[in-house]
This record gives sequence, C-alpha cells and structure tokens, in this order.
Amino acid sequence: MLTALAYVGWRLAGDHQAVGIMLAVVLVGTASAVWGRWVAPKAPERLDDPARLLVELVLFGTAVVGLLVVGPGDRSAVAGVLLAVAYLASAPVGRRGH
Repeated sequence: MLTALAYVGWRLAGDHQAVGIMLAVVLVGTASAVWGRWVAPKAPERLDDPARLLVELVLFGTAVVGLLVVGPGDRSAVAGVLLAVAYLASAPVGRRGH
C-alpha cells in the first residue's frame, strides 16, 4: 500500500519531480501515521472493528484507485488487483468470517 501511494504521489505531479517527491512523502507519511495510530496491532488508540476495517479499506482503496487513475492500463489494473488480494490475504481469519 505504501509503495503504491508513493508511486501515485510521484505520478500525480507530472513533470515536476520535486512536487512528486513531496506528494509521495505526504501520502506515505499520512497513511503510515493513520495506520500506526489506529490500525496497527500495537497502536496506542487501536480502533475496534468495524471502524478499523473501514480505515483499512479507505487506505487500501485509495492506493488501488490511485494506481488506476495515474497509470491507466493493464499494469496498473494488475497492480491494483494484486494490492487488493494482498490486503484480503493478510486480513485476520476471524474477520473473514471463518
């Protein structure tokens, strides 16, 4: 997710490399801060489900949609699908309804 967000930020800036780097840092920093504060297993203010699930879906969904927006084409679509599959595969077993 963080790599996808960095790529999205960099690509959103077009030919302006400095702006792209700044956007990449802001997107990754924001996602990392949100994850560390409310989602991570040892987060100081870890949210309970379903609020935590909603935050996770927003973060991963932003990365997937961002990939599709900045890089239309087969590679971006595949990257978005792989990111979604990776998220689902990493979800705790209890959350999958088993």
